[in-house]
Amino acid sequence: MTSTHRTWLTPEAHDRLRAELADLLTPPTATDDEHGTRHQRIREIRDLLNNAVVGEAPADDGIAEPGMVLTVRYDDTGETETFLLGVRHAEHGDLEVYSPDSPLGRALTGTRKGDQCEYQVPNGSTVKITLVDAVPYRQPTPQD
Repeated sequence: MTSTHRTWLTPEAHDRLRAELADLLTPPTATDDEHGTRHQRIREIRDLLNNAVVGEAPADDGIAEPGMVLTVRYDDTGETETFLLGVRHAEHGDLEVYSPDSPLGRALTGTRKGDQCEYQVPNGSTVKITLVDAVPYRQPTPQD
């Protein structure tokens, strides 16, 4: 089954995934006993790359969507967290990454600054959050 939605990737994440795919496509060694896992990862990477939007920043419209850096407030504690809504298979420096397909990502996608929503965590409890800010991801520069 392949994905029908677009996946936002930085150019660096795209390059890392292409390199991983190239490595996975080399003939496996005799000790490679994870043949099924290898093929599964190849399919995952191909799906990501085939549906990738590379380096195009989303509109600076304050709407939570892949490629945006989101700041949320956990309503029960008042604590805030800032993270990138994007592909977890890629590194984005010190910025935490949450997938749009995660419970948190699904709850936030499409919300605007000030919107409140909730999502369920693995233990079954519900977490209420408020979107504080949503800005397009900016590539770090050597000066950062």
